[in-house]
Amino acid sequence: MCGIAGYYSTHPYDPAMLENMVESLHHRGPDSSGYYHSGPFHGGMRRLSINGLHTGDQPLYNGDKSIVMFYNGEIYNYPELRKRLEAKGYHFRTGSDGEAITHLFNEVGPRAFEQLDGMYAVALWSETERKLYLARDIPGEKPLYYSRRPNGELIFASELPVFREFRNMDLSLNHQALWDFPTFLWIPEPETVYRHVSILPRGHYLSYDGNNLEMHPIINRFDQYAVKEEDDWDSLVEKARAAVTDAIKSRLLADVPVGAFLSSGLDSSIVCTIARQELDNLTTFSIGYHADAVDPYEGHADESAEAESYAQTLGTTHHTIRVTGDDFRKALPLFCRRAGQPYAVSSGLGVMTVAEHARAAGIKTLLSGDGADELFGGYSWYRHLDHPILHSPGHNGSGFVSMHNKDRPLDDIINTIGSYDHPKRAWAWHYYAAEEEKRELFNREAFVDTQSSYRVFARYKPTNDWQAMDYIRQDRECYLPYEMMVKLDRMTMAHSVEGRAPLVAPHLIKFADGLSYNHMVRGDSLKPLLRQAFADILPESVTQRPKHGFRVPIDKWLTDDWRGLVQDTFSDNSALNKHGFLSKRAGSLAADMLVSPERIHGHTIFCYIMLNMWLSQND
Repeated sequence: MCGIAGYYSTHPYDPAMLENMVESLHHRGPDSSGYYHSGPFHGGMRRLSINGLHTGDQPLYNGDKSIVMFYNGEIYNYPELRKRLEAKGYHFRTGSDGEAITHLFNEVGPRAFEQLDGMYAVALWSETERKLYLARDIPGEKPLYYSRRPNGELIFASELPVFREFRNMDLSLNHQALWDFPTFLWIPEPETVYRHVSILPRGHYLSYDGNNLEMHPIINRFDQYAVKEEDDWDSLVEKARAAVTDAIKSRLLADVPVGAFLSSGLDSSIVCTIARQELDNLTTFSIGYHADAVDPYEGHADESAEAESYAQTLGTTHHTIRVTGDDFRKALPLFCRRAGQPYAVSSGLGVMTVAEHARAAGIKTLLSGDGADELFGGYSWYRHLDHPILHSPGHNGSGFVSMHNKDRPLDDIINTIGSYDHPKRAWAWHYYAAEEEKRELFNREAFVDTQSSYRVFARYKPTNDWQAMDYIRQDRECYLPYEMMVKLDRMTMAHSVEGRAPLVAPHLIKFADGLSYNHMVRGDSLKPLLRQAFADILPESVTQRPKHGFRVPIDKWLTDDWRGLVQDTFSDNSALNKHGFLSKRAGSLAADMLVSPERIHGHTIFCYIMLNMWLSQND
């Protein structure tokens, strides 16, 4: 685990610049650093040692050092790959799981990436080909940004702030990305806040030789649990149990103690239960709020009592971290910096806080239950996806009723959503600012050339015949990597902790691809496969518990503890106003939105707070 950075350039090597780039990633790897340069390739890394503690420093090489690699992540099938490669005569110099990539690449070239079960961002230099390869894992757990400049230079890094260290870098703001931000709470990939910097799409690799940049998908060949036509319900339950158990066990590979998030919900309870069966000790963490921390979506936000109870049942070493609105407000500047670009997923504050306490407790690796909702059908709105009205064509008319409305009955909301075209329906299930709302808050003159954010959904299925599973697949391809995986990576690495998501293992993604809507939702039950698969090792208090996402009571805080942040954000002297991004009535409109009896607007306003903070930090 580490942060990587470097560039391809025919300009003279600038060691001071490269060092500044790499050192800006110190929080991702406080244990050691490494550098390499040869011809046009210049790279480096900061390392967080998890495996091969004393022999795993980078760069890593193949046998004759014609392949040089910097790498961020963990390869969980490393023992199997190493055994197979050693049988073919390859000699390993280190105990690093990443070294298997160099030998595998020597063996089969870029097809090596198809054999990696894990999370990774790879920068690999082939001395023989004089070519740079960048690769990113299938689930999108690890980030890798890049920029190709007009002079032929290509810069890459694990985080966006690194690009500020490169000479004469054009970091013009991407106004389309800023327009999209309040709709999603994040910037949809592959775009970033900078016009000339992109993120390498998950499950892809690129090659660059100074002239030609080629992009290729990494095929998911982990089909050992793939759904077959003859599979009935019972066999799918059995496969789900085996596939999930396999994923969790493999993600325990570490030479350091492993910890886990535990909310007492189904997903984290499965992860912690299997991990506890395998480990002599497991340290678990949960967040606790005060009694008045009310969440407008699901009521009381505090799950700590249930988490403590189940931790006691499992026999883990459990930590409950009590937080207040003031605690999280003080954490916002670091939250903003470590996100690297505008990001407003408030639950990331909880992840970052857990990572801080885990690090203090000597835990470098945290397991998470992220991914189960998208792969197995866990979100409350999934129950409505097969409503008869949703089979009608719909149109992209005016109005912005969504599941965030609280002024009308559920049937009325669903009927209205059914009148939209499919991309807008995808927005209405669980996203935030509508196009109409942004037109009132933003200064339209600053965003005159931007397109509707609903276009992001259309690119996942351009036709207008969406079925229930299309909305779930869209969540897997958009919401899961761009929100959940970003949150886990950036907010754990903020405190030099590695977050692992066993439930997005490539073989689980392949398994989920074969499931139908009836496997996602059965009657009123969400994630029925998972509930039945682990019913014998989980108490009914877990398997029968309704879905309760990890929530931060931000809507309440914005009207009391955090009121000053709202005022500062929409003041005349705010960075947003200095950039000319806000409309003249944005401040009064934001105040009205926070007390609206019609819709829940807290996270929309939080987006403007975080955008203002990001601009202030980066101006």
